[in-house]
Amino acid sequence: MAASAAAHLPLRGPPRAGAAPSRPSAAAVAGLRGRPERRGLAAAPRGGRGLGGVRTEAVSGGDGGGGGGLREPMVPPYNVLITGSTKGIGYALARKFLEAGDNVVICSRSAEKVESVVSDLKKEYGEQHVWGTVCDVRDGKDVKALVEFARDKLKHIDIWINNAGSNAYTYKPLVETSDEALMEIITTNTLGLMICCREAINTMRNQPRGGHIFNLDGAGSDGRPTPRFAAYGATKRSVVHLTKSLQAELQMNEVNNVMVHNLSPGMVTTDLLMSGATTKQAKFFINILAEPPDVVADYLVPNIREIPSNQSMKPTYIRFLTGLKAYSRIFSRLAFGARRNKYITED
Repeated sequence: MAASAAAHLPLRGPPRAGAAPSRPSAAAVAGLRGRPERRGLAAAPRGGRGLGGVRTEAVSGGDGGGGGGLREPMVPPYNVLITGSTKGIGYALARKFLEAGDNVVICSRSAEKVESVVSDLKKEYGEQHVWGTVCDVRDGKDVKALVEFARDKLKHIDIWINNAGSNAYTYKPLVETSDEALMEIITTNTLGLMICCREAINTMRNQPRGGHIFNLDGAGSDGRPTPRFAAYGATKRSVVHLTKSLQAELQMNEVNNVMVHNLSPGMVTTDLLMSGATTKQAKFFINILAEPPDVVADYLVPNIREIPSNQSMKPTYIRFLTGLKAYSRIFSRLAFGARRNKYITED
């Protein structure tokens, strides 16, 4: 979500690049659509070769157990949990994982939305590949219940995507923002993310396969100002810091079978973004830089799946909207009028 140029022009150039039923998928074969743009991807794991010629990796655990012994190789189909996944980019990611043959647990605060979305997805992808439950990520008890639900359906979680976020549909200066809106934004984007990361790490470190956690960034994550949604930008800035701190804690505690990554979808034409398209500048940059959720998911999911398939435990930052792509589109617009009025009629 974003609504300003400053919030979306990256400070850096483009970075460098079982238990649930399985089913065949053509997307699993043709899933990778180009080289991933991310940092720190390891080419292959270290360690000996396990049974059946499958490579395994020796890992050690920190305080409290877990992460010790030989880490089982993570092979598809993957078991995926996505928060805030009944609409927008979360829903698009869920669909793309299902297309690739993976098993998915979705959740949101609305029982009605969960029931409706799960019903539709089961009709399209089968009864035994997608499940859903109600979860308010701001509530630790809800998140613990989400973990138990996922473990009951999937037995283990390979990929956990922290997508749930809120701007309280508010675009106004901080001095005009209500207490209720501030609490909604901060508790969802910051407290909720921390609770989810805590529960995901505690769960994955005790899994033979380990696991990968992906935290979605947003406008403000690069430190640039986000006028009219300052609180949202501040919470998204904290996402990057939290991810780095968790990476350091995992290393400090010698938990080598869990890794926390960042995921950057860029500007996505969700209801949240479009509700802020009320200024000339916002309309200009949404038309130039934004893409629909399914287009973004088409890029992100194959690159997410490549990490466990390579048995990599290196931290990564996968970006859809890179600096090169953003500046190229701005140039095309200024020089040739490209993407004018693509989504919104400009003044």
